[in-house]
Amino acid sequence: MTEIIDNRAHRIRTMKEIIRHLHQGGDPAEVRDRLKTLVQKTDASEIAAMEQELINEGMSVDEVRSMCDLHAQVLNEIRAQPKSQEVPPGHPVDTFRRENEALRRPIGEMKAAIAEARGRPEGNLWQEVVNRMRQALNDLMDVDKHYLRKENLLFSRLERHGIVGPSKVMWAKHDEARQLLKRVERILSQEDLTVDGLIQLCDTTVEPALEEVEGMIFKEENILFPMALDTLTDQDWGEIWRDSPQYGWCLVEPREGYRPSEPAGPLPAAEVSAERSLPFPTGNLTLDQLKAIFATLPVDLTFIDAEDRVRYFSEGPERIFMRSKAILGRKVQNCHPPGSVHVVDKILSDFRSGGQSVAEFWINFRGEFVHIRYFAVRDPDGQYLGTLEVTQDLTHLRALEGERRLLQYDTSREEDDNPMEDAP
Repeated sequence: MTEIIDNRAHRIRTMKEIIRHLHQGGDPAEVRDRLKTLVQKTDASEIAAMEQELINEGMSVDEVRSMCDLHAQVLNEIRAQPKSQEVPPGHPVDTFRRENEALRRPIGEMKAAIAEARGRPEGNLWQEVVNRMRQALNDLMDVDKHYLRKENLLFSRLERHGIVGPSKVMWAKHDEARQLLKRVERILSQEDLTVDGLIQLCDTTVEPALEEVEGMIFKEENILFPMALDTLTDQDWGEIWRDSPQYGWCLVEPREGYRPSEPAGPLPAAEVSAERSLPFPTGNLTLDQLKAIFATLPVDLTFIDAEDRVRYFSEGPERIFMRSKAILGRKVQNCHPPGSVHVVDKILSDFRSGGQSVAEFWINFRGEFVHIRYFAVRDPDGQYLGTLEVTQDLTHLRALEGERRLLQYDTSREEDDNPMEDAP
């Protein structure tokens, strides 16, 4: 057993040395034979452990991300294709794999259209090429649902088992792909797009975007999914399966067949009787009343405790940002893209020190004007207890003008939703 452990540790150390060499500008050809021998004995968990150790030793997520494609290219060339681990139809990994297979179709269509665009077609043929690229891009944009399920459900379960580094690196790569695809979408939507403009777009953005998506498919199939199947429990997979529908599916629907284990019971902390009144300085509320109030408030609430862990989020009827129970107990830094973690850390540090108590942002999100505020939560003695995030859609409120002094109910939505209104 000691020999196996030592060999594993040796492989990880050697891979780190080689990857650092590549990162410092070393020629991949110089280490190819060495890596070939090494990687043939390496499993997905060792590659993940290597990335984790590099981060633990001080290499930033951005640095690991920047060399991710380089070492993945070398690994792709020399690493034997791992034997696919069987899962039942409808299992989360089965759905992820089928989505990857579905994504290969628009990737292929986009590549074919790029090749035709380089031939500088004219007239109707030109417009046909552009339309094909727009349709393929529309399908590729669906990859966001695939990434969201990974980030919010799969990564959070891996964190429970101490696997954090590879998730951060992958999330950063997701954001690169998203940015490239959005840029392609913005330029392809232009009606006055020229042949030269399209060819330039293919060189600078479309082909790099396709490489990002294809590279992530390789990393998932060869590293992430094997590692997750070796690590996560049946309970973990059941939770992922139950929480997945709120994020949607990428190009394909899950198959029937997978039956998850029964969910775990409620946490021991929830011992307050629903009928018992909870005393507050300004009155009393039962637990049922309190839950109903939080669910009725026209804002989304999320509470992060003094240890930076997510402890609660409200469940309103129309949440702006999706939440799943997978984030409960999760470090809030791991709930954000790596590129924005420094902002999260700055807010929490300023709140914890007492230097600040409120931070606010406003953004345009899917056609809505969204106001996001963070409040430092303190006890009567000023001790920091955590941070409360309050998110609200202000689109309707910003459109209000004049005054309304007479009672008037806004029933238009209710009337639209009433299927019996026009019934005889």
